[in-house]
Amino acid sequence: MKRDTTISICKGIAIILMVIAHAEAPGWLCKFIFEFHMPLFFITAGYFFSLKYLNDESTFVKKRIKGLYWPFVKWSVFFLIIHNWMFDIGILNERYGNEMGGVTHPYSWHQIQQNLWNIVTAMGGYDQFLCGAFWFFRGLFVASILYLIIYKVMDLCITNLTKSPSKTLPAKKAIPYFICLFMLLLCGWKTYEGLKIITLVQGGYRDLMGCFFFGCGFIFRQFVDRYQAMISRHYAYLWTAILFGVVVFLFSKYLTANMNWRSTYAQFLSLPFPALLGFLMTYNISQWIDRHEGWLKHSLTYIGEHTLYIFIFHICAYKVVSLWKIWYYGLDIRQIGCHMVIHEYSQEDWFWVAYTIAGVGIPLALYWLQEQISKKVKEYRASSAAQAH
Repeated sequence: MKRDTTISICKGIAIILMVIAHAEAPGWLCKFIFEFHMPLFFITAGYFFSLKYLNDESTFVKKRIKGLYWPFVKWSVFFLIIHNWMFDIGILNERYGNEMGGVTHPYSWHQIQQNLWNIVTAMGGYDQFLCGAFWFFRGLFVASILYLIIYKVMDLCITNLTKSPSKTLPAKKAIPYFICLFMLLLCGWKTYEGLKIITLVQGGYRDLMGCFFFGCGFIFRQFVDRYQAMISRHYAYLWTAILFGVVVFLFSKYLTANMNWRSTYAQFLSLPFPALLGFLMTYNISQWIDRHEGWLKHSLTYIGEHTLYIFIFHICAYKVVSLWKIWYYGLDIRQIGCHMVIHEYSQEDWFWVAYTIAGVGIPLALYWLQEQISKKVKEYRASSAAQAH
């Protein structure tokens, strides 16, 4: 499928919003962002799901392993290796931690081994203070493969049980809607009774809700042309985005919810509607940006196509700004160990803006530098090989 620039812009906006929320922006802004920014990633992933994978499951699974499982394992192991070293150089310490007062500790040899097993076998065991967003890799990995499995099973059942072609086609068209409804019912049951899927780290709520939003993305793809025509007919991109944004803001103020793995039943009920409206708000804005060539479109597209590096390194990038904040306020140098940013004065100053710029800019700058070095190395090797012949 041809790459959809609008969806890339959506992902670029979503990753920036994630970095803003993790930077401890003003409370009202964080609550607003949490209503939809993580569901947005699952929706955009589901947007590109194709029915061709129903008969080519291995290709889909291989892509998921290459794009989600392998980066998770590689970088989780990397941060596991340097965890104790981070204590030696002062990046982590046992005095300062998260907002709730929790801290992290150096690992014993046994803990290192156990975390390694958890990383490889359960996509868990990652360093909570350096890899706090890594749950998303597992969530999307499980959600997307689960969606494929359910879709495949239902498709086969309908094919085998429905002999009339006139009934088979409508039944198969209903599969995406049934899956979304089924996942919502499962999540409702799970949160109402406080149940856990013991084979999934954190109990499986994020994975199941991720499957629901993944399915919503696939459904949206079926109607995207009509939706685009509708909102472009009267240049309704921005005013509809504002309308959706107001509704999401009201939810964030009075019925707060997010994809927290410990969500209550009330939070579960409050999540789907603002999350979907938040996606439409972001999509409409992205459509408007996509129609206007310029630095904004190209920047957000580039960011959206390289969200992986921001996911992995934005917390580490925050440490650069934390050093500046420590110097600015004369704070204890050990506060660099705060997760994810320094909490002191966080609701009073504008350092969250600097954290956001660093959280997005530094990972992308390092990626660009790596690409330039790789390019030079390839050119050098090609030149050396040509000279040798």
